[in-house]
Amino acid sequence: MSDEDITLTAGDAEVTVRPGNGGRVSGLRVGGVELLRQGDRFGCFPMVPWCGRTRDGRFRDGATVRQLPLNAPPHAIHGTARDAAWRTARKSTDEAVLTYDLVEPWPYPGRVTQQFTLGEDALTLTMAVETYESSFPAQIGWHPWFNRSLGGADAQDVRLDFTAAWQEERGDDHLPTGNRVDPRPGPWDDCFGMPDGVDVTLTWPGQLELKVTSREEWVVVYDEQREAVCVEPQTGPPNGLNTHLRLVTPLEPLEATTTWTWRRL
Repeated sequence: MSDEDITLTAGDAEVTVRPGNGGRVSGLRVGGVELLRQGDRFGCFPMVPWCGRTRDGRFRDGATVRQLPLNAPPHAIHGTARDAAWRTARKSTDEAVLTYDLVEPWPYPGRVTQQFTLGEDALTLTMAVETYESSFPAQIGWHPWFNRSLGGADAQDVRLDFTAAWQEERGDDHLPTGNRVDPRPGPWDDCFGMPDGVDVTLTWPGQLELKVTSREEWVVVYDEQREAVCVEPQTGPPNGLNTHLRLVTPLEPLEATTTWTWRRL
């Protein structure tokens, strides 16, 4: 099937998926109000086969050191799939499935599948990485850019609420140092640990409440930009290819899911 944009609808919710632009959700509208920052780099893109920054673009696979392109010098950031065209495997009114085959500069063959399922008050995103050849380390995550303000005469900026068990101490290079500290007040470009699963609430006062949940225990929160805030569930912390190994094997794919649930205020 082609890589043309896909529109999903359920109740007064509408989602646009762009297979040709990194397999991203480019828009989420509830009652006609856009929740995601617009632009080719924004919306919500998949982070795969790694999340956040990988130190110096290098990771070790046994005795072999692999080098990735330094697309955020001196590091490699957010995987390769967000820059690629995905294939549409199937689509309906409220669901779409996309696939992407891993290619250079990622050094291992494999396939990524994304599923988007829209309900009247929720969007569920599921991603899986499979291989039928050699095993390899990988990560899965999502990088949504939620609008800081939803507009309107009396609109207030979004408020973030969450309770984390710890915060990954961040070094000057923006990577975790390996130390865990008590959660600190924002602004953040930081990774938090939630062993019972990611649970973050975004509230646009008087307008909308949206919960980001996932069974995964890692979330990066980024709110240092004026236009948007990011709440990024992922299967490991930044630099996780080196510090939090998750293997994709022919018998065991790497899978993750996140759900966004909303209600009007």
